[in-house]
Amino acid sequence: MTSPAGPPAMGGRDDERRPLRLLAVTACPTGIAHTYMAAEKLAQAAAGRGIEMKVETQGSIGAENVLDDNDVRHADGVIVAADKDVDLSRFVGKRVLKVGVAEGIHHPEQLIERVRSAPVHGADGTASGSAADAPGGGKERGTVYKALMNGVSYMIPFVVVGGLLIAVSLALGGHATAKGYVIPEGTFWAHVNAVGGIGFQLMIPILSGYIAYAIADRPALVPGMIGGWIANTGALYDSEAGAGFIGAIVTGFLAGYLVLWIKKVRVPKFVQPIMPIIVIPIVATTALGLFFIYVVGKPISWVFEHLTSWLGGMTGTSAVLLGAVLGLMIAFDMGGPVNKTAFLFGAGLIASGNQTVMGMCAAAIPVMPLGQGLATLIRRRLYTEQERETGLAALFMGCFGISEGAIPFAAARPAQVIPANMLGGAVAGAVAGLAGVKDAVPHGGPVVAVLGAVSGVPMFFVAVAVGTVVTALTTVALVDMSGRRGRAEAVGEGAGAAGPVLAGAGAGAVVPGPAGRELSPVGAAAVKETAVPGPGGRSATAEAGAVEETAGDGGPEVLSGHLTERTVRVVLGAAEKEAAIREMAELLARSGRVADVAELVATALRREEQGSTGLGEEIAIPHAKTDAVTEPVVGFARSAEGVEWGSLDGTKARLIFMIAVPEAAAGDEHLRILALLSRKLMDAGFRERLLAAPDERAVLAVLAEVG
Repeated sequence: MTSPAGPPAMGGRDDERRPLRLLAVTACPTGIAHTYMAAEKLAQAAAGRGIEMKVETQGSIGAENVLDDNDVRHADGVIVAADKDVDLSRFVGKRVLKVGVAEGIHHPEQLIERVRSAPVHGADGTASGSAADAPGGGKERGTVYKALMNGVSYMIPFVVVGGLLIAVSLALGGHATAKGYVIPEGTFWAHVNAVGGIGFQLMIPILSGYIAYAIADRPALVPGMIGGWIANTGALYDSEAGAGFIGAIVTGFLAGYLVLWIKKVRVPKFVQPIMPIIVIPIVATTALGLFFIYVVGKPISWVFEHLTSWLGGMTGTSAVLLGAVLGLMIAFDMGGPVNKTAFLFGAGLIASGNQTVMGMCAAAIPVMPLGQGLATLIRRRLYTEQERETGLAALFMGCFGISEGAIPFAAARPAQVIPANMLGGAVAGAVAGLAGVKDAVPHGGPVVAVLGAVSGVPMFFVAVAVGTVVTALTTVALVDMSGRRGRAEAVGEGAGAAGPVLAGAGAGAVVPGPAGRELSPVGAAAVKETAVPGPGGRSATAEAGAVEETAGDGGPEVLSGHLTERTVRVVLGAAEKEAAIREMAELLARSGRVADVAELVATALRREEQGSTGLGEEIAIPHAKTDAVTEPVVGFARSAEGVEWGSLDGTKARLIFMIAVPEAAAGDEHLRILALLSRKLMDAGFRERLLAAPDERAVLAVLAEVG
């Protein structure tokens, strides 16, 4: 019996004649450990059931073991275990099960069973057949979250490039005038500024387009981008300001779900081939564009006009209250109608001689990028590497009054960042209003004070500084609170469904040996009497003998020689993570490749602040990229008691690897080592052999399996 959409149902006569063939794709946002852990778990589960499986990993070093057309043609199903977008167009007509990467690590056997009745992926990106991957048996990241992150990740380079080019051109070629902070036309820096402006023009459509793309694939890209452009172009719907990044988020989701709906419409077969490239983009783009212009745009224009009128009625009120209101508005949407209303209101009053209103706005304008940039510095572990780099760019943009530098943070975490921005903006505006700060040009940020356009400069900087600190601290508190809540939920969900871990975590634990025998995790004498399987069925003691045979050349080469007997320790003395990292750094120093142990420790600890390197399954792989080492070096140590490492599955780390590479060699080598270790450590038998090896040479013999 076959599905109406394609492949034969698994488990029928065809499957009795040949082994089941499955494919998988694994990917995580960072593309390092979890990508390869999920791949190994899935491959092991398939092999244990006699199922052929090929797994493609999409890691930071690029796609490996790539699935080709022949693989897909003969596959009975595809498991996609990923926390980022994976192109599914090559799997048309195949049963596709989409889950999060953690599911691939913890429940590989369940995924193999569920993919047998998964929906068939259609040519238009829709799925038909059984809804086996409905919530309940494991889930992937929410569609809304993934779509938003997809848009933000593509937008960030446009924000950074555009913002930095504008800031540099203003700094080197601009000057303050009554009309604003301008660059003379036709000059070199005017052209640089124009190039940066194009980046800013594109960032909003890019955000919208790639949100839509994440929801409904390629047919949604065009309506999403054009919708974002319309949202950001107020002139199309009689508004002096566009809807900004908030409008782009709205159009992105509208475009994505509109395309999904259109895909479900049944059309004649002769129309189907042109649906994704002609019909869907044209219909969706036209409908979304007209909807925004005639339906959504009118309220935006109305809000702009009435906010302007309302602010005009507040000019006689308290300067502190007016400054707070203007700061709130400036910080709310960073270029949208609310922001533009406040900015244009202040700029319009300059000509009439009232420069205090613009002074309030000027103090609030840089607070958002400066505050978000500062937040990434004071709590680095809350942010990804890309976000920290964006934070540095935001600090630079903030100095030049480019509030758009904070948009990536607001788009990624609107519930935490926008309130923090508004609070800091309100404080800055209120302080400037209280101090009577004035700004003679329609621009903001520290640059206008440096160039002499601001009166009351000391209090202007006080207002900016206080607002920035308030924004940063509030952001950190809200993001941290949200992260703790998310981690608690994740642990709660995984408590009853965690994958198998090594038996006996903790003191006095025993580790399963071959044929059900138990091995003490420490105690060389006891272990030596027990035959523990080594690579190819050899015992660990036999492997130790093999190492003795090669003692003259330092034993087998492990990880291209980066790990040697000198950097292996059977018993780790430290009981706490920081002490363990220090002990591991001293162990690496025995290789002669560590120039500064203290700096290596400091770098590794800073990496831990960004997020725990405890991978679960009683494994931790702390790592550092630093010139405190002269060559790549890897160390390994075992902890009998286990060290609390903050692993998501709650297990203490008993198998601890430390990787250190110099900055110049940090790229692929660092990731290659992580990938090799992550893959091999998912083998429960390999972990058992590591725990049971009686001495350093036996450990090294087991580690030789890694490569």
